[in-house]
Amino acid sequence: MPSRREPTLVAEHVEQAAPQELDAEDAKIVTLARSSRARNGAAEGAAVRDTDGRTYAATTVELPSLRLTALQSAVAAAVSSGAEGLEAAAVVTDAAEIDHDSIAAAHDLTKNSLVIRANAKGEAQGVIKG
Repeated sequence: MPSRREPTLVAEHVEQAAPQELDAEDAKIVTLARSSRARNGAAEGAAVRDTDGRTYAATTVELPSLRLTALQSAVAAAVSSGAEGLEAAAVVTDAAEIDHDSIAAAHDLTKNSLVIRANAKGEAQGVIKG
């Protein structure tokens, strides 16, 4: 397992160290992801901000016939509401990295959207820049 200082390779995307402080809009989606996760007691919470500034939050979906990561769920909510692109996404998780399929879902809308990985306390642990 890589240390926090080493980049983590996620498909063709490399997770970089998170900035010491997120800007206000990015901190907001981390807070939304964190509160969604806590409210539902889910494995992960995620939130995305579309190119119009609207935000969408979701959690992991685990049904017998449907399984989505939290970020896939948030992207689906954004797309079903008419979002045409994403500025940023945040995933609150205990995992050491974000699942490839989650990143792919975000980058299906916008290849260069920022994806933030945060812990349960809402502290940014790493970022992936498309």
